[in-house]
Amino acid sequence: MVDARGKMKCLTFFLMLPETVKNRSKKGSKKGNSSPSSKLPPVCYEIITLKTKKKKKMAAEIFPNKKPANNNPNSIQQYHQQNLNNNNTIPSPHWRGLYATIRERNAVMFNNDLMADIHFVVGPPGGTQRIPGHKYVLAVGSSVFHAMFYGELAEDNDEIRIPDVEPAAFLAMLKYMYCDEIDLAADTVLATLYAAKKYIVPHLARACVNFLETSLSAKNACVLLSQSCLFEEPDLTQRCWEVIEAQAELALKSEGFCDIDFQTFESILNRETLNAKEIVVFEAALNWAEAECHRQELPPTIENKRKVLGKALYLIRIPTMALDEFADGAAQSGVLTVNETNDIFLWYTAAKKPDLQFVSKPRKGLVPLRCHRFQSCAYRSNQWRYRGRCDSIQFAVDKRVFIAGFGLYGSSCGSAEYSAKIELKRQGVILGQNLSKYFSDGSSNTFPVWFEYPVQIEPDTFYTASVVLDGNELSYFGQEGMTEVQCGRVTVQFQCSSDSTNGTGVQGGQIPELIFYA
Repeated sequence: MVDARGKMKCLTFFLMLPETVKNRSKKGSKKGNSSPSSKLPPVCYEIITLKTKKKKKMAAEIFPNKKPANNNPNSIQQYHQQNLNNNNTIPSPHWRGLYATIRERNAVMFNNDLMADIHFVVGPPGGTQRIPGHKYVLAVGSSVFHAMFYGELAEDNDEIRIPDVEPAAFLAMLKYMYCDEIDLAADTVLATLYAAKKYIVPHLARACVNFLETSLSAKNACVLLSQSCLFEEPDLTQRCWEVIEAQAELALKSEGFCDIDFQTFESILNRETLNAKEIVVFEAALNWAEAECHRQELPPTIENKRKVLGKALYLIRIPTMALDEFADGAAQSGVLTVNETNDIFLWYTAAKKPDLQFVSKPRKGLVPLRCHRFQSCAYRSNQWRYRGRCDSIQFAVDKRVFIAGFGLYGSSCGSAEYSAKIELKRQGVILGQNLSKYFSDGSSNTFPVWFEYPVQIEPDTFYTASVVLDGNELSYFGQEGMTEVQCGRVTVQFQCSSDSTNGTGVQGGQIPELIFYA
């Protein structure tokens, strides 16, 4: 009940205990008639206070967004950052009141000695870190930890040594288990993937793979290929091959190529679709051999380089090099024997070619796709003229591709030569450019102009393709442009660019084709 002042009143009920009621009934039956005045007062009573019953609420409903103030020294953010760096205990006995949800309270235990019932010594000798843990949390997050702590063969150890996992990676895994947060960095993601695989934390492992796929480039593709095979991640392996094949020369010249294992090294040299000159493959192999000598603590002499290369040397298709590339490069490297050098020279020059251990068939490489965005082309007596102005168009794709160049229209007044400066930008940042010349034969065909290296294009982002042409003759131009074109398995969208100052747009103009690998 509530009084006029809004305060809760207590309703009291006098309840006789069961034992008292029973005893009194027995006494009453023996005495027969008894007057009311002879009745004894109740021996024991309970006073029960009844209040209005309210629906229970979860902590998150009561404090949906409540967080400690930033100036509070015991704030969540400060605890969290401290626990990333070292072991802490919470000094205040009332720390639980700072956190509204069980997730936040559980996160406080991350890397915290408070109530810890296990410790890990993580890292190789000389670089270890002692990390506290809580068996229940770890067992919930990993079947491996469950077997370690609660399985039939569980050992009752207070400390476990883990020399094959980096401390930063182990902490990243624990942060996921305690805080339900995935915090990955480029320099530790591979080590974190290893930890996630070792302790069977599949969602964290998937997040690591996704991180690697989005950060994949020619610089790290060879290393990631090696690791993806080790971790048995076929999707990541396929993505690595796509990058290595399309941007082979950049990948082979990267520092990461020298860090791969021999098996991965062999698989790259043996790749039929490697899109690179063979002299580049040869030079990359020598660089890898020098690095391998250092790993095996051998002097990087010519003999030792040949030794570590082994039979992989014959996977380099030296006979497919241009003669001057062989004469100035491979023939003078010292890696080939005198007989091998002589036989290869005879292969180039003699009618009767000798048998070689080297593969003499050129690689197939990759076949580029050409996305044509106009349905027709035309020419007029005053179009399309070039006076140093820019023709530009924006495009986006739905899958990762590698732009190798543009197809451009040529002269509408007979054969002519043009100088073309092509450029590819993303949000104003130049990703690739090249200055070259091309010769047109007077037809309405398109003529390819290439970048030095293919440029990696990510999906669902608009890029700007531009060209500045210099030529005396008028050229053909495209008409009936399409805003969306399906090219193989890739969908390409086009829109006008503000960089275009020579009239090119979606409906008509220059840059009729995008040439790419997919």
